[in-house]
Amino acid sequence: MDDAPELDYLMQKLPVESTVNLNTELCRTAHRAMPLITAQSSFSNQRARRLDVSMGGFLTLVEPVVILNSIGSSFYDTALTLAIYSRCNETSGGQSDEAQTLSSDFFRVYSSVGSLVSLLSTVPLGRLADRRGQKVLLVVPQLGSILGKSFLLFLILYRLPLYVLYVGACLHGICGGSPAYWSGVDSLAAMRSGSRARSMRFNSVDFVSGVAGIIGSLISGYVYRIEVSDGQTGVLLIFVSLLVCGAGLFYSAFILNYPAIAEREEGNPDSSERGEMDRGAVALLFAAMILFVLGMSGAEKVICLFVLKPPLSWDSVWVGYGQAATNMMYLTSFAGVLLFSRWLSDPALILLGIVSNCTGMAIMAFAQHSWVYFTARGIMMFACIPMPTIRSQLSKLMDAQSYGHIFSWLQSSLAVTDVLSTFLFTGVYPLTLDWYSGFCFLLSALISYVSAVPIL
Repeated sequence: MDDAPELDYLMQKLPVESTVNLNTELCRTAHRAMPLITAQSSFSNQRARRLDVSMGGFLTLVEPVVILNSIGSSFYDTALTLAIYSRCNETSGGQSDEAQTLSSDFFRVYSSVGSLVSLLSTVPLGRLADRRGQKVLLVVPQLGSILGKSFLLFLILYRLPLYVLYVGACLHGICGGSPAYWSGVDSLAAMRSGSRARSMRFNSVDFVSGVAGIIGSLISGYVYRIEVSDGQTGVLLIFVSLLVCGAGLFYSAFILNYPAIAEREEGNPDSSERGEMDRGAVALLFAAMILFVLGMSGAEKVICLFVLKPPLSWDSVWVGYGQAATNMMYLTSFAGVLLFSRWLSDPALILLGIVSNCTGMAIMAFAQHSWVYFTARGIMMFACIPMPTIRSQLSKLMDAQSYGHIFSWLQSSLAVTDVLSTFLFTGVYPLTLDWYSGFCFLLSALISYVSAVPIL
């Protein structure tokens, strides 16, 4: 501020021509600087807009919900398997075969209760989602999942009887269960992708689910061993599972941006050109998925018990490694889609996955050592390709306005199939323990091979 009088004094001493020239030069300099200032301001505005669009695009992704729920579910599955087997082992007085039979009976009823009860609410929730938005298909099932999982925590803390978990399964099922949750995930994945990129999008959802499951499985075995008061194990693992699933529920309810009802057809421009839905093609895709799940679902539940008995006799850490190997199939399947989708059509990719799954399951029937188990899982590297690719094929045959209830019908059909598969394999498994405990896996391979017929 002190320099201003001196500047005025110097300006008065300068000749008039010099003053005019100086003013002219200052104006020219300011004029030349204006484009630079304007460009810099425009660049800043564009950068801010790009940041807003990037953040807005991220908040439309359903993958964070899948990641959080996959980690939380992997924690819960490890805790549930080990807690049930431990309780059954106590009941049987340490007799491994009897503990296997009791555990098998429990999981048969537990899975059936949750799946059958979910039939009452999944389709109504899907129809409501088609009218009001897909938020209901994510928030309600996740709320029921958290409430249902909390019953395992009470069972361990207060030594409650096992049938208490059936109440938790019913509560989860009333809220839609896994069928309603995956209907919501599939609907959002289809709405946020074009028809050409849809197979990749569905496989990417399964990929992030698998990677999250690997992380959760590797950690879960160690966390399960951490003892809390009274030397109880598993309590901390279940509590962390509830926290992670709660984070997924919070993201779904308050952060995730859902497509507006009026925008659904805009996000799928090819839907207006599709015409009437090909019911025959839809029926064949339904049949392929049902047969594949019938052969795979029950066998996977038996594997969880198979590895706990001799000759493998896995502890919590090895159970975590086994689940990580199972979840690794999502990663390798996604890599297979990235690699082979350039040369293979969707039906060819589906057949590749079916062959991979069935061959690995047949080898699993002869797993007398841990390395044979992991070899079988390695051969099953493309086993996760069929399910998301078939769902992608299905979404291309229907309008966006019907995603909610069509996917709900699909998931309900798969829930019934899961119950039938569970009853089949957990019923056959105890009968074959004395002469050949791997028979279930050969049966699984045979049934899953039949699922290739509707694809051909």
